[in-house]
Amino acid sequence: MRKASKLLPSVTMTAVGLAMGLGIGTAQADVDLPRTLVWSAYPTGTTGYSQAVGIGSVLQSNYGTNLRVIPGRNDISRFEPLRRGRAHFVAGGSEAMSAQEGIRDFGVLNWGPQPVRSGLWNLSDGCSFTMQVHADSDMHTVNDIRGKRVPYVQGAPAPNAGFEYLMNYANLTWDDVEVVELGGYMNMIEAFLDNRLDVKWNACNSATLHRVANAPRGVRFIEFPHDDEEAVARVSAQAPWFVPHIATNVVGVDPGDGLEVFSSPYPLLTTYAEQDADMVYNVTKAMHLHFEDYLDSAPGMEGWEMDRQPVETSFVPFHEGVVRYFKEIGVWTEEAQRNQDQQIARQELLMETWETYREDAPTDPAEFAKGWMEARYNALVENDFEPLLERW
Repeated sequence: MRKASKLLPSVTMTAVGLAMGLGIGTAQADVDLPRTLVWSAYPTGTTGYSQAVGIGSVLQSNYGTNLRVIPGRNDISRFEPLRRGRAHFVAGGSEAMSAQEGIRDFGVLNWGPQPVRSGLWNLSDGCSFTMQVHADSDMHTVNDIRGKRVPYVQGAPAPNAGFEYLMNYANLTWDDVEVVELGGYMNMIEAFLDNRLDVKWNACNSATLHRVANAPRGVRFIEFPHDDEEAVARVSAQAPWFVPHIATNVVGVDPGDGLEVFSSPYPLLTTYAEQDADMVYNVTKAMHLHFEDYLDSAPGMEGWEMDRQPVETSFVPFHEGVVRYFKEIGVWTEEAQRNQDQQIARQELLMETWETYREDAPTDPAEFAKGWMEARYNALVENDFEPLLERW
């Protein structure tokens, strides 16, 4: 059994051992997948897209299922196919949290809090999101990005929020940096290579980082020392799913050195509560049973391992089909059920608050967003939930 993730409490090794004791041949015969699955993901060349392709190849070989991957350059474009029923899952990241909470680009009139549910999570030996600078720059700590050119990707609330969370480590805000607005993920990569950005973001082992690392100026990672407890707390207060992590699978960094960063799930399979439970159950089962088959097909695949699933701490509730499979293999616990109930109650409160707010909400987009954030904050605090964001 591979080493458990440093990110979040894992399920018990005994339970995982029992799960892996299933007869693969018999269990495989019990998997019933549709002829076609559709996932939306980050654009081609990214870690999420590459992993989806690797998993799809295994599903095709074993079940004749075609996994179609729709690339989306930003969070909204990845969620839109799911909302319209044209995709079964989003293979994204913390945009699932933004959608659940109705914040960032999801805090507008035609979106609002979404009834999202989680499938399996990937918590890899790398990291899902952190800052990089040019290797020949004079920036070595997050404090050094003050006044520097940083990206703000239009329609991408999750990475923009992630960058903001990491700036909180040094008590920095968008007012302390020079914001460069960009139209998508690959536009950010090109801007960095063209020296139009001083700082960028990426996963620690993203496929695109190899290109950046081999560019004339190279790349260097900003570290976030975990021993600064106040700085860590500032990040956690706004994003409890961003947790301190020692990354050992990092482009250009010796695995023995490790890198002190924060990380969060990526990819995170996200769907809606009403998605067919049998289909979700079977996708979860197939991904578990065939973990070893797709493990080496793309960077970071180790993160899908069953003992890395945060069954007791997930901020997004699991889909009922996932819960059914977790119960079947013995990894669902009483604490997991308590957390599940709490997160569903949070979602229901947010959606009820949204519907009430919309009845008399202002029509001006800026005023609408401001009023919603205030209503959201008050409802969460009054019902003893963490508000995460207090700005309006």
